[in-house]
Amino acid sequence: MKKIKYFIAISTIFVASSCTDYLDTENIYGKSLETYYKNPTDITEAMSGVYNAIYTTNNGTSQEPIAANLMDNMMLGGGGADDKAAKAVDVFEDPTEDTYRNIWVQSYNGIARANAIIENTAKADFSTYFKTKAEADEFKKTSIGEATFMRAFFYFRLAKFFGGVPLIVHVSDSKTVGRSTYTETFAQIATDLKDAIAMMPAKAFPNIPTSEYGHANKWVAEAYLARVFLMYTGYMTNIEKTATSDLPTVGGPSLTAADVTTYLNDCIANSGYKLAEDFRNLWPYSYINKSAGAIVLPWAATNNLSWVGQDGSHPTFGTGNYETMFVQRFSFGDWSWANGSNYTNNLALYTSIRGNSLTPFGEGWGWCTVNPKIFNEWADADPRKLGSILQVGKAEQGTDGYTAGKGDHETGYFNKKYTSLQHPVPGTSTVKGMFVQLYAWSNADYQLMHAQDFIFMRFADVLLMHSEITKTATGINAVRWRAGKLAPVGYSLDALKEERLHEFAFEGLHWFDLVRWGDVNTAFNGSFPVKNSGSDGTYTLKYRPETKGLVTIPETEVRLANGAYTQNPGW
Repeated sequence: MKKIKYFIAISTIFVASSCTDYLDTENIYGKSLETYYKNPTDITEAMSGVYNAIYTTNNGTSQEPIAANLMDNMMLGGGGADDKAAKAVDVFEDPTEDTYRNIWVQSYNGIARANAIIENTAKADFSTYFKTKAEADEFKKTSIGEATFMRAFFYFRLAKFFGGVPLIVHVSDSKTVGRSTYTETFAQIATDLKDAIAMMPAKAFPNIPTSEYGHANKWVAEAYLARVFLMYTGYMTNIEKTATSDLPTVGGPSLTAADVTTYLNDCIANSGYKLAEDFRNLWPYSYINKSAGAIVLPWAATNNLSWVGQDGSHPTFGTGNYETMFVQRFSFGDWSWANGSNYTNNLALYTSIRGNSLTPFGEGWGWCTVNPKIFNEWADADPRKLGSILQVGKAEQGTDGYTAGKGDHETGYFNKKYTSLQHPVPGTSTVKGMFVQLYAWSNADYQLMHAQDFIFMRFADVLLMHSEITKTATGINAVRWRAGKLAPVGYSLDALKEERLHEFAFEGLHWFDLVRWGDVNTAFNGSFPVKNSGSDGTYTLKYRPETKGLVTIPETEVRLANGAYTQNPGW
C-alpha cells in the first residue's frame, strides 16, 4: 500500500501549543533540542515532521489549492446551499474570523521544525554513522539545505496569502515579533532558496531513489526561486505600483532576471526532468481503464492515454513521471483517526461533481465549479481543454448519467485534473475508488479515497517561467508542442498569459498569476446563468481591489499578538 513519505507520527515531536502562542512549540514526548538531532535517523524523522506541516485541516478554505481556486476568476464557489464559506471566499468576504488560520499555524509549525533542524544539524557530528567524513559532511549539508528550502516554502506560502509576515529564523527568536514588510519577507525567502540551492547536491532526477520522491532537491529550489522572483517583482510593480525588477536578499546583492535565468538554465540542462509526452497522461484519469480492466472512460481509450504515475521515474503504477518535481503526497483517511480526512486529497474531494456518483467520475462536494468562459474561449484543437475540464452529459466522458440541480453555481463543467475516480471492482458490480483498489485500502468511503498527489511544481512551469523572465518563446513553444503539436507563437506577455492559463488551469496557480500581473483588478467582470440547487440563477464575478490580493490575518493570531500585527487592507 502507498505510504505517505512524511510520517504523520513525527508531528508529535514539535507540536504547536494549543493554549497561548501558536508561533511557539511544545515538547510532549521527552525529545528535546538537547537530546535530539544526534544521528541521521533523528534528522530523517525530524524532516518528516517538517513535511507534515504541509498538511492542513479538512477545512477547505484553509487549504492552499482550494482557497486559491476559489479566489480565481475561472472557478466559482459552488457546493451546496450550506457551503457558505466557499461562496464567501469566492467573493472575497470572510466567512469566519479564522478562515485561513490553519495555513498560518501549520506554516509556522513547519518553520519552527525547519529552524530546529538547521541549527542542530550544523552542530552535530555524524562521522560515526558513515564510512567517510565526506559522506557525513554531505549528509549534513544536504539536510540543512533541504530544511532551508522548506522554511522558504512555508514563508512563501504565507507571503502569497498574507503578504509580509513575522520572520522567525532562529529557534530562540521571539514568537511575538511584529509583521515584516513584504520586501523583507521575500528577501528572507530568496536568501533561503539561494542557500538551499548551494547546499543540495546536483543529482539528476533519474538518479534520485524512489524512496526520496516527494522530497525537495536542488532543482526544485531553483524552480521556486524563479516563482518567487516573478511573484515579488510582479506584485511590487503592479499592485504596490513600485516598479521593481530585482529580488532582494538578506545582507547581499539583489537577484536580477539574469541571475534567476542562470538558475533556470541549470535546471533545464542538468536536472533530468522533462515534459511528459502527453499532457493528459499527467492525470490519473488516464489510468482508469487499465485499473478497471475495461473501458469505463471511452475518451481516454480513444486517445490512447497512459498514466505516467506519481512515484517518480519508477512508479508503482504508470509508465514513469519525469515532469512532476515537487508534490504533496496523499494516502487515505479514516474517520476513526483524529485527523479524519486530512491525509486524503481534499482538492479532489471538494471539487468533484456534487450529488452524482458516476463511473468513472465519483461524487464530491461540488466546490469550485468551472467558469464557462474558459471552456468557450479555449480552442477545441488544444487537447488540454478536455484534458482539464470535465463536461457533464457526455457518454464518451462517462457523464451521460449526470443529474443537474444537486449543487450551487452549476455550469456543467468541473475540474478534471483533480477529481474522484472510481470503477467496479473487476468481476463484480461493486463500485469503489480507483486508488482504494490500487492500494487495497479497506475504507472505501468516497470522502477518504483520494490518494492522488497534489503537484506544486512541474517542469512545464520551469519552461514557462524561463520564457516569461527572458521574454523568449522557446519555453512556450515546447509546452505548446507537447500539448498537441500546437503551432509555435512569438513571445508576448499575452501569449504567455494564455499559455499559463491553459497549462495550469485549476492547479492553484492562476489566482496568484492574476495578482502578480495586476490583472486581478480587471479580470472579475461579467455575469452568466447557473443552476443553484435546481433553480435558475445568475452568477456575477466579484473582487475587492482594496484587499490588494491578500487575505485576512486570522483574528485569533491578531489577538494573540497583543497589538503586534496590523490587519491587511480591506479586511
